[in-house]
Amino acid sequence: MAFRRRNKSYPFFSQEFLIQNHADIVFSLVIFVLIGLMFEATAKTAILFIQPQYNVTTLSPEVTFYHYGWKDCATIVFYFFIAIILHAVVQEYLLDKVNRRLHLSKSKNTKFNESGQLCVFHLVSSVWSFYILMTEGYLLHPSSLWENYPHVHLRFQVKFFYLTQLAYWLHALPELYFQKVRKEEISRQLQYICLYLLHITAAYLLNMSRVGLVLLFLQYVSELAFHIARLFYFTDENHQKMFDMWAVSFVFTRMSTLTLMFLAVGFGLARAENQGLDLEMGNFNTILIRMTVLLLVCLIQSWLLWKFIRFQLRRWREFRHEQAVRKKAATKQALRPLKRDSLGHHENGVLKAENGASPRTKKLKSP
Repeated sequence: MAFRRRNKSYPFFSQEFLIQNHADIVFSLVIFVLIGLMFEATAKTAILFIQPQYNVTTLSPEVTFYHYGWKDCATIVFYFFIAIILHAVVQEYLLDKVNRRLHLSKSKNTKFNESGQLCVFHLVSSVWSFYILMTEGYLLHPSSLWENYPHVHLRFQVKFFYLTQLAYWLHALPELYFQKVRKEEISRQLQYICLYLLHITAAYLLNMSRVGLVLLFLQYVSELAFHIARLFYFTDENHQKMFDMWAVSFVFTRMSTLTLMFLAVGFGLARAENQGLDLEMGNFNTILIRMTVLLLVCLIQSWLLWKFIRFQLRRWREFRHEQAVRKKAATKQALRPLKRDSLGHHENGVLKAENGASPRTKKLKSP
């Protein structure tokens, strides 16, 4: 299974060989784990990588729930490999074909690939998270986001969602190396990758999975709008109005995030009966943890809003400067004098000399 076109072969274990063949190498590891399911001696070990662990079944009604533990790391590693393979498939069979038609510059090509990958991921994740929110009833009953805390027991789809989210954002770290991202772009991409990992890990480990699920849905819808707008911009730079739609969704997401966190953590958990720290029960409902979570959320949202305002001001200044240049050029063109003929000028379709007489050569009198 080859994901990249081999224009040149490189020595084994060299840097270029690893970059060119990383998807094939990871695919071989995935096949190795799947083969382990076929043998009784290795099936129990292989199932740790594929299926979420720590399931608990209730009798009345018979429902299977899950909680987290250290074995989740094996599952995250397996789907970390799956994410690398899917990344290579999207890049090879979708984005590279579009890039060859657009003929973008190197900097635009990197951003186009980034937006293309994230557009696919945000679309799948937003639809998946919305489905979970509707089936679990979290949107119809907002009080369920903090009632009966701690939410230790998770349904299969909720736990699997969190594990795949962690796997995807962890896979984004080595992809910076595999995709040869420019040094100027690495710091920016590392910022949002680490923020996603921090948010998802905190919601998963602190048993705030319900609130975290709603926040992820809002964030993914907003980011989906941004990356769609950027893809259209790269195809045609006249597509600017979609950024205005993203700006509205961005501000709405920031306000909704702050409101929901203060409602769920600041008021809902503060009024809960089970106050205190209990690691065995998974209870982290203490005033110190609540204030820390709220402070981090406020700082992160404020920082995102500050970056957004700077971006909008820079964009507005560039627009005003472009409008001023166009207006100045139009004024110069309007004031430019008409170009006259070397012999005179045209008047009512007749060529006139400077003194008003016809410039035709006079007949010479015969001697």
